[in-house]
Amino acid sequence: MVEALAIDVITIFPRMLDGFLNESMLKRAARQGAVKFRTIDLRNFTRDVHRTTDDKPYGGGPGMLMKPEPLFEAVESVITPGARVVLMTPQGRQFNQSVAVELSKEKHLIFICGHYEGVDERVRQHLATDEISVGDYVLTNGVLPSAVVIDAVVRLLPDVLGGEGATVEESFSRGWLEYPQYTRPPEYRGLKVPDVLMSGNHEEIARWRKEQATVRTRERRPDLFKKED
Repeated sequence: MVEALAIDVITIFPRMLDGFLNESMLKRAARQGAVKFRTIDLRNFTRDVHRTTDDKPYGGGPGMLMKPEPLFEAVESVITPGARVVLMTPQGRQFNQSVAVELSKEKHLIFICGHYEGVDERVRQHLATDEISVGDYVLTNGVLPSAVVIDAVVRLLPDVLGGEGATVEESFSRGWLEYPQYTRPPEYRGLKVPDVLMSGNHEEIARWRKEQATVRTRERRPDLFKKED
């Protein structure tokens, strides 16, 4: 039996994840034993009556920074040998399908969800093993970015989606965008499914799909073609 992937999320907003982790594919994955989720309230690792997790930056400047003590202690309370400690930050490496595949092969992922203006640099340098960004934009905190990564990772675990090869031909799995797909009815409001898809000729269907994927990728994501060169 394959060992479950352990995923811990450290945040000051644990309830933001409640619905997300208990619906759809993620709920099924947990029931199947493919993954084990824990949300950890960072405020439980504070020492003052106000449960403070942030403070003003040395040297001045706008905003507040996440303090190092609660973050170090929260991670140390759950870390296991070889665990990946992922800091969600706009400064991290860009998240994509290949990174999702990489993380899906791990045994334990710990997500640090920042807030305010960021985290103390000592967390970045001496606690996090990975820094990941979901795009060139800024969000209020790291919970939503961590949810994006978790969803992309968990769906790659064995048998989670059901059906061998379910994720193989999706967009980005092979570097290009996915070809157009259709289902019943064969005609709706005068809009017809391409004849080739109903022909039963698997060789022709495969050729059509490859051509369509090529056209779509060239039109919408020419940068992916450049990576192939």
